[in-house]
Amino acid sequence: MGELIGYARCSTAEQDLTAQRETLTALGVPDDRIYLDKGLTGTSRARPGLDQALAAVRVGDTLVVPELDRLDRSVPDARDIGDTLVARGVCLSPGGSVYDPADPMSKMFFNMLAFFAEFEADLLRMRTREGMAVARARGELKGRRPKLSPRQQAELVRMHATGDYTIAELMEVFSVGRATVYRVLERAGHGSRGGTA
Repeated sequence: MGELIGYARCSTAEQDLTAQRETLTALGVPDDRIYLDKGLTGTSRARPGLDQALAAVRVGDTLVVPELDRLDRSVPDARDIGDTLVARGVCLSPGGSVYDPADPMSKMFFNMLAFFAEFEADLLRMRTREGMAVARARGELKGRRPKLSPRQQAELVRMHATGDYTIAELMEVFSVGRATVYRVLERAGHGSRGGTA
């Protein structure tokens, strides 16, 4: 019997992956076989964690995701990933069920899950656009709120200036992406210390 490989994703750096990790653990995936993407949407194909998970699975293994929308939010993309895995001899298990394209019921269920995930993503985008339009009409939309408060930005700059912290460590401490760290340092007139990782 093959191994269970897990994959979890959240769309923003502020979201927590604990619940998804716990779901994967409950489904039997070992902690050291769980691959993660944080701050990446399902519509983005540039997902290093997913790439690592897809590279880790071998014939007879099963790729486990807490829910299908963690894998993707597009029906064609989800089907493409599922069919590619099956062609490689790898099972796909969204939320504990197993996708079997040879079984009409399984295929229908998978396509329905993918359809609803895409529908939900489309609704979310529509509501976001509507909310922004209303806020803009009221004069309440002032642009994106900074990810870090002025005090946090000042602390990030101070910590970087000590030379004791790498960019990666600052990303972890402040739960932000690399681009945010560089932006804060550039605004403060600090370089990235040669791009220390």
